[in-house]
Amino acid sequence: MSAGYTEKIAVDAMGADQGPGEVVAAVRLALLRGDAPGGFEVVGHPDIVPPILRQMGLADHALVSFFPASEVIGMKEKPVHSLKTKRDASLVKAIERVQQGACGAAVSCGNTGALMACATLRLRPIEGIAKPALATVWPGKDTHFVVLDSGANPLCKPENLVHYAILGSAYAHVALGRKRPRVGLLSMSAGERCGTPLTNAAHEALRQLGGQIHYLGLLEGSRVFEDAVDVVVTDGFTGNVLLKTFQSFWGRLKSVAREEARLHPGRMLGAFLLRGAQRQARQRVDIHRHGGAPLLGVRGNVIKAHGSSGRDAIAGSIQTAARLAGSDFQGRLSAEIARANASLQTLRDRNS
Repeated sequence: MSAGYTEKIAVDAMGADQGPGEVVAAVRLALLRGDAPGGFEVVGHPDIVPPILRQMGLADHALVSFFPASEVIGMKEKPVHSLKTKRDASLVKAIERVQQGACGAAVSCGNTGALMACATLRLRPIEGIAKPALATVWPGKDTHFVVLDSGANPLCKPENLVHYAILGSAYAHVALGRKRPRVGLLSMSAGERCGTPLTNAAHEALRQLGGQIHYLGLLEGSRVFEDAVDVVVTDGFTGNVLLKTFQSFWGRLKSVAREEARLHPGRMLGAFLLRGAQRQARQRVDIHRHGGAPLLGVRGNVIKAHGSSGRDAIAGSIQTAARLAGSDFQGRLSAEIARANASLQTLRDRNS
């Protein structure tokens, strides 16, 4: 672990749709579970957050402190403009606490674009990384897997996808406990040269990494949920479409089930008897319950929780933040990216 290392988590209390109370409740839940031994800095408005901390019995807790931030960046505000005009915003201050070394990770439910822009500007990308990526954890057939990029960068070059494979492999090791994560590159077919110029070039580059990661090759969309790999690599455009399509399909499936039950009253009894199984199914497929989305590739740990998250989902993001802060994750990423870039340079020299 590096010098000045801290496991404290900065939590932006102001970004959640359900309000600061739900975020503070998540902090209390994480404390009860013992998920963050380094403690918390709860960041938010000085007139709003301290009374909530007192109400929930956390004002004098040894592992909880308050850090004031007088402004909030709204969900519909333009990222770059809001960062210029709201320098005292809660998500900005949470990230700055990581930049200053006071905290080992930041968690926010706030504006995604502003969070990514602030993290990139304040923390800066890891040396050798051009574009950071958002990673999300998805439910598979029997286990979970990581998808990246889930929306940070729609336009990618082959070397970006190689970097995402390195970042995703390291994250799956820490977040999912995979000793040697299996990595696949999303494509329309597993056949050679059947993808786009981007995926074909990235596939060739990934094969040149040798044993640095456990790269299994091209992955068809039909196998994404079959536990075929632990890490699915794709560009941010495709990853975000995949994410939103899955969310929309699950929502539509629930609507269809309710409609069918109402059309046939006799089925209502069956639905009532299955309500426990339905609740468990919802929890299994809810992406937002599985640790938030870390922005990988910047020099610090930043976790984006969904804006509509409740306390359980936010506590899951806190747990992920604590895992990253409690390991030399950043040091490992820097070393692995440097090694991959050396391999890519050798490949370029060979082809020149």
